[in-house]
Amino acid sequence: MANKLSPKLVSFSLVAVSVIISLLCALLIAFAPEASLRFFGSIFHGIDITQIAIVSITLSGVLMGLIAIAIIAFVTGWLFAVIYNYLLDKIK
Repeated sequence: MANKLSPKLVSFSLVAVSVIISLLCALLIAFAPEASLRFFGSIFHGIDITQIAIVSITLSGVLMGLIAIAIIAFVTGWLFAVIYNYLLDKIK
């Protein structure tokens, strides 16, 4: 039998992972913008993101992005755990 998930623990774990990935992305864009845009552009199956990308990174932009990604990740993690626990109860 599967164990229930802690919504708070899942939420904070997803926040931590998301913030780390976001910081790595910002560093890649800051130090290797063209290569990073080509790499991340491959995710979008042919869409040329170099035409819409702003490659000049600011500290305030990075911080605002981190706050936004943390909020989204927290809500997503919480919702995932709540739905998982709900379905776990329904299926057993």
